[in-house]
Amino acid sequence: MTILLQDLRFALRQLRKSPGFTITAVLTLALAIGANAVVFGVLNALILRPLTVPQAESLFLIQHGSDSYPDYLDLRERNHSFDDVAVFAIRQSGLDTGNDPSNVWQYETSGNYFDVLRIQPYLGRFFHASDEHGPNSAPYIVLSYAYWHNHFRDDGSVVGRVVQLNKHPFTILGVAPPGFQGTILFFASDIFVPVVNHEQLSGEKILNARESRWMFETVGHLKTGVTPAQATADLSSVDSYLKRTYPKEEGNEPYTLARAGLHGDYLNGPTRAFLTGLMLLSGLILLAACTNLGSLFAARAADRSREVALRLALGSSRNRILRQLFTESVLLSLAGGVAGLMASILLLRRLSVWQPFPRFPLHVPVSPDANVYFVALVLALVSGVLFGIVPVHQILRSNPYEIVKAGSTGAFGRRITVRDVLLVVQIAICAVLVTSSMVAVRGLVRSMHTNFGFDPRNAMLVDTDLATAGYSGEKVPAMQRRMIEALQAIPGVDSVGSVNWPPLEPPGGWQGIVYTDTTADLSPSNAAADPYLYNVTPDYFRASGTPLLAGRAFTWHDDTNAPRVAVVNREFARKILGSIPDAVGRFFKLRDGTRVRVVGLVETEST
Repeated sequence: MTILLQDLRFALRQLRKSPGFTITAVLTLALAIGANAVVFGVLNALILRPLTVPQAESLFLIQHGSDSYPDYLDLRERNHSFDDVAVFAIRQSGLDTGNDPSNVWQYETSGNYFDVLRIQPYLGRFFHASDEHGPNSAPYIVLSYAYWHNHFRDDGSVVGRVVQLNKHPFTILGVAPPGFQGTILFFASDIFVPVVNHEQLSGEKILNARESRWMFETVGHLKTGVTPAQATADLSSVDSYLKRTYPKEEGNEPYTLARAGLHGDYLNGPTRAFLTGLMLLSGLILLAACTNLGSLFAARAADRSREVALRLALGSSRNRILRQLFTESVLLSLAGGVAGLMASILLLRRLSVWQPFPRFPLHVPVSPDANVYFVALVLALVSGVLFGIVPVHQILRSNPYEIVKAGSTGAFGRRITVRDVLLVVQIAICAVLVTSSMVAVRGLVRSMHTNFGFDPRNAMLVDTDLATAGYSGEKVPAMQRRMIEALQAIPGVDSVGSVNWPPLEPPGGWQGIVYTDTTADLSPSNAAADPYLYNVTPDYFRASGTPLLAGRAFTWHDDTNAPRVAVVNREFARKILGSIPDAVGRFFKLRDGTRVRVVGLVETEST
C-alpha cells in the first residue's frame, strides 16, 4: 500500500505538470465512455432488464397474429403449459373525474391480468376474474401509480370514487405499484380496465365474436419444469384444435413464444439488432479513443525517455516504472470514466422523460442502475490498460546508457514504429465510423424524400375520438359529417377527410383476410392476403394528397344501405386482383363471403 500511494502521488504530480495532455485525455475518454454508457443504458433497459414483475424470467408473450377474445378463452382452458394466461390490448378513452376531462391511454385486460403477473396493488385492490359476469359487468378502473401521483396528487381517498369513462360510470378500485406501467416496457399506461366492458367503451361487440380479430396480446407464466419448446408444442395442439373446429375463422399463423416486454417479435428483433449495432459503433469510438491516447502516451513516454533512463541507471526496476506508468493511465481513465458516467447519467435521465411522439405515452425506462455503473467502471479500467500498455515494449527494450548519452532527444528507438502503427489503426477506425455515419445520414435523407403515397405539405392532422364523448353505432357517421362540414366552412380550408388510422401509422384494429372473387372454399388456407382496412370519409384522399389513379373516391351515399364498395391501392390490386389497370369494377370476397366491388384505385401509402 505504501508503494501504491507513492505511485499515486507521483502520477498526480506528473499529470499536474502536463495540464494540456491531462485535459485532452480526460475529455477524450469522457466522450467515448459516456457514449458507451448511454447506449448500454438503453440496451440494458429494453433488452437485458426484465419486466418489473415477480419471476419475470418465466413470463412469456404468446404470439398468434390477430386473435379474438373467444380464441383467448380456448387457449386459457386448453393449454397445459402455463399456470394461467391473461390478455390485454391498448386503446384510448376519455376520463372525466369531475374537474378536468382528458384523454387517457388504457390497458383493456382480462380480469385475471394482475393475478397472472403476480403483482400487488399499492393502494386499494385490483379487479379479478371473479368480478367478470358477462359483457359490461365490471365497470372498474385501476390507476397507474404515475397517473395517480400526477393527477390525483397522491390522494388516498380516490379509492371508491366514481368517474366517467367515455361517458359511462366506472369505480376506481386501486392504484398499481410504482414502476409498473404495463407489460410493454416503453408504453406508459394511465389506467387499467376490464376488457369485458369493451362494448360499453367503444360500441363494438367482441367478447362472443370469434371472427372479430383484435390486437390482443396474451401473456402467461410457464409452469415449473416446462421448457419453452414443450410449451410451443402444447400450443400447437391448441392451434390444431382451433383450426379444426373453426376453419372459417382461424388464420394460418402458428403459436410462438417471445419474451414479454417489447411487443414480441414485432419489435424485439429490430430493437435488439439496432441497439447491438449502436453498441458496436460506440465500441469502435472507444477503441479509436484508446488508440489516440495510446499514441499520445507513447509520445509522452518518449519525451520522458531521459527521466526513465536516469531512474533505471539509479537502480529502479523496469517493473516499478511500468507500474507507475500504468498508474498514470488508470488515473486518467478513471477520471474520464467518472466524467463520462456523470454526463451519461444526465442524458439517460433526460431520455427517461423524453416523449418523441406527444400523441402516445412512450416512456423508455432507461434510468441508470448498478449494471450501467459497473460497465462504465470496467470500460474505464480496460481503457487505461489499453492505452497504458503502448509504451511497455519501449521501456523493456530501452538501453539507459544509450539514452543518457544521446541526451533528451534520444528517444526510445522504436517509438516511431509504434506511433505509426497506432496512426494507421486510428485512421482505419475513424474511416469506418465516418463511413457508417455517412451511410446512416444518406439513408435518413433518402427516407425523408421517399414517395409516401401521399402529400404531407399544407396538411394538418387533428386527433379526435368520438367514443370518448359517448358516440357509438349509427351516431358516429352523422357526427363525423357534421364535424367535416364545419371544418370545410373555415376560410382557407381546401378539403377535409377522416381516417381511423393516419398515414405512416400501422392500424391498431381490424386486420382480416380476403379472397379472390373466384375462391369458393373460404377457409384461411385459401386466403389471398391479409390487408389492413382503413375507414375513410369521402374527401380523405384529396385531403391527404393521395393520388386517385383510376375510378372514383367514396361518396356519402356509400353507406350501410348501399352495396359494399372499396378503394384499393396498387399493392392490393397487384396481389389480389392480378391486374392494376383493370382493378376498377372487379370484386373480392371477405371472410363471411360478402363480395366487395372495387370502385377506385389509389397510390400505395407507406405504413
